Amino acid sequence: MTGSPLLDRLGVTLPVLAAPMAGGPTTPALVLAAAGAGSLGFLATGYQQPQAFAAQVASVAAETDVYGVNLFAPHPVAVDPRAYAAYRAALRPLAERFGVELPELPVEDDDHWRDKIDVVVAAAPPVVSFTFGLPDPASVTALRRAGSLLAQTVTTVEESRAAAEAGLDLLVVQAPSAGGHSGTFTPARPLVERPLPELVVEIGATTSLPIIAAGGVARGEHVAAALAAGAAAVAVGTALLLAPEAGTSPTNRSALTRRPQPDTALTRAFTGRPGRGVPNAFVAQYDAAAPLGYPALHHLTAPIRRASAAQGDPEQVNVWAGSGYREITERPTAEILQDLSTGA
Repeated sequence: MTGSPLLDRLGVTLPVLAAPMAGGPTTPALVLAAAGAGSLGFLATGYQQPQAFAAQVASVAAETDVYGVNLFAPHPVAVDPRAYAAYRAALRPLAERFGVELPELPVEDDDHWRDKIDVVVAAAPPVVSFTFGLPDPASVTALRRAGSLLAQTVTTVEESRAAAEAGLDLLVVQAPSAGGHSGTFTPARPLVERPLPELVVEIGATTSLPIIAAGGVARGEHVAAALAAGAAAVAVGTALLLAPEAGTSPTNRSALTRRPQPDTALTRAFTGRPGRGVPNAFVAQYDAAAPLGYPALHHLTAPIRRASAAQGDPEQVNVWAGSGYREITERPTAEILQDLSTGA
């Protein structure tokens, strides 16, 4: 295992980092476990209230100065009102089954962007990453003054160029095999399936920015291939979903390990943006009917997903997972990150 200028700057010894997983799986305990293993984990701010997020940052910062924070940059995909109404009508029987109310009108918010930026500027974590879109220039300036390295999730050469022009310091190159939401700037454009190393080589040939590679990494050879392609580090999320430090719900844990284990698939049925997960009854019934529209569809389906998880029903909840999820096991975060780094 060899170091790199990026790893040295981050203060880590392992080339495998813990990716942010919004919605519960990423916890302060997971981030601290990563730091204790010589890695770095990213707190996931998506969908959190600013006060709860600030408390998480404070709890981690009190124990380590080796951590990152990820934010959903505002990049709304407006939903067609008629399409929203039709999708809501299609979901009504399921909502009635669970006894929940669905938003009558689309909710188009920015996930408390400004308040979260204020929290991050005050905390000044070593690295801040952005997903879905680019941060605004004022936020970039404020975070740079605070001393944070700024990373941008990208899926194409065009996005990487935009990130460089916006003044970002490093790239998180995400392949379509990644679990959860794609960071694509253009959700309406179909994702092109391709191996992570191939994407790293293509983007690396057009930029001097350091690259963190992500997507479908489940074995040490996947890490080695991404590093050989030019990445300075690799980030894993799905590999950590069953770790005891992860906040993965019992419903999702059971869905990830039950047999048979189908191939993952991309769907926009849950949130109106493409995301990769384990197919279930909800995807089968509603994927074709779901319009584009983020965050409107996220808010529309959230009551159903919460109720489904609370009842232990894995068929009506998003089970985000990358293409290598069949290989994940229930082991401590530190052990997973160290094993993946072996031979890298």
